[in-house]
Amino acid sequence: MLNRTLNFLKVSKRGLINIILGAIIMAFTIVNVHDPAQITEGGILGLAMLSYKVLDFNPSIMTPILDLLCFAFAFTFFGKNFLKKTAVASLVFSFSYKLFMLAGPIMPSMYNYPLMAAIVGGIGIGVGCGLVIIQGCAAGGDDALVFIISKRFSIGMSKAYLITDIVVLILSLIYIPFGRILFSVVTTIVSSVMVGQFEVRKPEKASLQLTVNS
Repeated sequence: MLNRTLNFLKVSKRGLINIILGAIIMAFTIVNVHDPAQITEGGILGLAMLSYKVLDFNPSIMTPILDLLCFAFAFTFFGKNFLKKTAVASLVFSFSYKLFMLAGPIMPSMYNYPLMAAIVGGIGIGVGCGLVIIQGCAAGGDDALVFIISKRFSIGMSKAYLITDIVVLILSLIYIPFGRILFSVVTTIVSSVMVGQFEVRKPEKASLQLTVNS
């Protein structure tokens, strides 16, 4: 069964472990660090919250719609193997997130130490994301969008993450005080640096090998 799954996904056993572990680390970090410290997310989640605050769009509807749009675009660039591995990462992330939410945070709240939360959260998200993207897939729509931007404009993954998150965070100043956004920028920078330590293997049908250190 395992070998059949590995062949279907075209990934090694170690690669599958990386995808699962990375998705779990990201979910754990959000529930135990970012949410208690009220550090705003960039990417798709931040964009969904922005659309809710500005246009009154339901984020529970907007988030999957935006994710699906990003996945569809990524499929045209990287093919079905990218989509299959991304589906695994997304399902593991969603399941882990719900599980951690039900269990509740097990780490001490860092709400009163937002800078520490931003740094610890950035490390967690960066490592988790790096473990996933090193296998040429994404755990969410924002990760898929970063793959597309990185390939389309020939820039490193870490730079693409930083650009997309910073743009969303700047727009979020419409409804979030600058003092809180500042810590989100810190966690974004830290996570981008961590992602930059991982080299991304070439996904199926991609003509460009992506290297996040570039």
